[in-house]
Amino acid sequence: MMDHAHDLACVREATDRLLTAVAALDNAALAAPSRLPGWSRGHVLAHLARNADALVNVLEGRPMYASAEARETDIQEGAPRPVEVQVADVRDSAARFQAAGDVPADWTRTVELRNGVTDSASRVPFRRWTEVELHHVDLGIGYELEDLPAEFVERETGFLAERFSGHPDVPAIRLTAGTRAWITGRGTDVPGITVTGRPADLLGWLAGRRDGAALEVAGGELPKLPPL
Repeated sequence: MMDHAHDLACVREATDRLLTAVAALDNAALAAPSRLPGWSRGHVLAHLARNADALVNVLEGRPMYASAEARETDIQEGAPRPVEVQVADVRDSAARFQAAGDVPADWTRTVELRNGVTDSASRVPFRRWTEVELHHVDLGIGYELEDLPAEFVERETGFLAERFSGHPDVPAIRLTAGTRAWITGRGTDVPGITVTGRPADLLGWLAGRRDGAALEVAGGELPKLPPL
């Protein structure tokens, strides 16, 4: 069962770490490429700010984004802003998200995200936590997958394993970090492939942040995962 209050506190802590790191950058560093193809670090921060506002929309029963085009325009227009403006925007939008999360509500209700995806309202804070943690890594400013909180790594690995479960393009796979295992892919009753690795490497592969070269594979080749 999701504990939305706990996850909201984790989002706040993750956001504080991000803001502290970004505040140390200059404008040239912000304009440099991030680890996401085609995006500068400014793009990543603009996306994070608008994602916070989008999730406020979700919690308050409005469409997550006005349109895919509007989402893209907001990111492109927000990307070149100076550091102090970016920091203020991420901070202020994060505060709006926290305020929306603090409003008494039915956290068991179903909410709608992008592209018709639905989920429990109780999982929205964890989704935001994921955005903040992984995009902090994407900035390429010294925060790595190995620096992520252990709780987050385990839960996000489980979330992504569940996301690929039953996927027709992913063979049955058993994932293990030694002390914990997950089953994913199609036909998951009898996985034919076992993928073993450190928690950070497993998460990096599932999340499209690492190529899986550090993982050990038995029973076949490392599958190519579809985009998230």
